[in-house]
Amino acid sequence: MYVDSEVSRLRTVLLHRPGKELARLTPRNSGSLLFDGIPWVGRAQEEHDRFAEALRSRGVEVLYLSQLLAETLAVPAARAELTAGVLADARLGDGLRAGVADYLADQDPDRLAEVLVAGLAHEEVKPGGGSLVYEMLARSDFVIDPLPNLLFTRDSSVWVRDRVAVTSLAMPARRRETTLTHAVYRYHPRFARAELLYDPALEHVEGGDVLVLAPQVLAIGVGERTTPAGAERLARRVLAAGLAHTVLAVPIAQERATMHLDTVCTMVDADAVVMYPNVADTLQAWTITSGQDQEQLSVRPPRPFLEAAAEAMGIDRLRVIDTGLDPVTAEREQWDDGNNTLALAPRLCVAYERNVETNAQLEHAGIEVIRIQGSELGSGRGGPRCMSCPILRDPLAG
Repeated sequence: MYVDSEVSRLRTVLLHRPGKELARLTPRNSGSLLFDGIPWVGRAQEEHDRFAEALRSRGVEVLYLSQLLAETLAVPAARAELTAGVLADARLGDGLRAGVADYLADQDPDRLAEVLVAGLAHEEVKPGGGSLVYEMLARSDFVIDPLPNLLFTRDSSVWVRDRVAVTSLAMPARRRETTLTHAVYRYHPRFARAELLYDPALEHVEGGDVLVLAPQVLAIGVGERTTPAGAERLARRVLAAGLAHTVLAVPIAQERATMHLDTVCTMVDADAVVMYPNVADTLQAWTITSGQDQEQLSVRPPRPFLEAAAEAMGIDRLRVIDTGLDPVTAEREQWDDGNNTLALAPRLCVAYERNVETNAQLEHAGIEVIRIQGSELGSGRGGPRCMSCPILRDPLAG
């Protein structure tokens, strides 16, 4: 496991194929579960399968979170930990808690993994001994809430060189995601040697806000999902561990269309980004380095992000792919994650096919674009980078 850039050759990636948890979305609950629409589940699965196949066709090993979770649940300590976490929900009450505990104890690892991801509906469990909580639940309520946003594996963990930061998700609907990811990295044999850099009990940081711009250089978006305290905590840890010499803290607008840094800016070459035109000239960055005392940070005042990034990366300038879009098209393609690309290698990226103008400008700039469908996958406001957590990339050549 090793990641020291956004663009070096991708070898292994973690995905989550959407399943029953998407079928749990309704007009009544989709807003609280952070989806802007009700996806057609079968089509979303087809789109995701084609995404995974596009990665495999370029030599990328695809790991699925649900499979890793089921294998992790075969470890008694992991099963006990994840079950206890669900049962600790104060909303259950003693009677329903006992019924849920009995139900979970009867499930094999595959079924238990499905329940932890897809949730448990009112009609799927029948507590004995009486439960006021259960009786007062509506038939449409969930005993265990589904996790439809698990599709976006980028957010719950991020690798920085040979260490993994299991993040702290800000939105209540997503916080249980990191308990699953945390258990996988700690108990699954595949990650037996993984050293944790961050954990879900710390200040809010989400993986979509973390860009590994170059070896030893990180950018952390600060906005709707990642707090200044979270950015500071992660910066302290990567600097203290020698994983970076510079961290850039980048404020972004706290809006639905710009929830993470990677919704406005992603890298497509070692010295090039595709960026939402409305922010290209206004994005600022605080530069964070180690202070004279190892316990202290040196924080330089804000300056233009492109300028600060180039200096930290040791290059003359960070090229911006000029999408050349009119304001209306730019806003539409930003909403459809036009700037959220996944680099498979320098000058090779995956993007949603619907962002026609952005993709055309990328190709005009010499970037090969692998187009994938995303009409249903995009209903949760995430693109190819959001849906993927790189675990292994080749070291970036100097």
